Amino acid sequence: MATLSAWLFDTPDGAAQAENLLLDLQKQQILVVQDAATVSWPQGAKKPTTKELTNTGWVGASMGGMWGLLFGLIFFVPLLGVAIGAGLGALMAHFSDYGINKDFIDSVKAKVVPGTSAIFLMTSNANTGKVAEEVQKAGLKAELIQSNLSDEQADTLRKTFSDGE
Repeated sequence: MATLSAWLFDTPDGAAQAENLLLDLQKQQILVVQDAATVSWPQGAKKPTTKELTNTGWVGASMGGMWGLLFGLIFFVPLLGVAIGAGLGALMAHFSDYGINKDFIDSVKAKVVPGTSAIFLMTSNANTGKVAEEVQKAGLKAELIQSNLSDEQADTLRKTFSDGE
């Protein structure tokens, strides 16, 4: 089973600080990161900055297309207005087919606000309790939002959005 998770931090640089910690946890086999991306929203900025993590330490193929669509849906579509409302509903339904439900999207949208950051992970075999413990030990204050995906949903996501690298 795969998990899509968002670790939310109360500072704009919390997600960047967590990146190396998560790489270390992967080396310890506490989780397997298939793909990752960060969002940072500095105080006063009109919108967040997003970055796909293409670190060679991650084991999976890059799924940049997925991150782009997901982040667009969460952070940028509201800026475009109601003209695309019908398309928004269709896109939400599309992600729901992959196991990324409206509750996950709405929770992230409500909590990643100016002055915060998040690291998004597609993982397998994650011991989220141990990850949370290590994040706390590192002095980072984080909240976890996650969506469990069936093996079939995870495979479909990888096939649909992998850039083939």
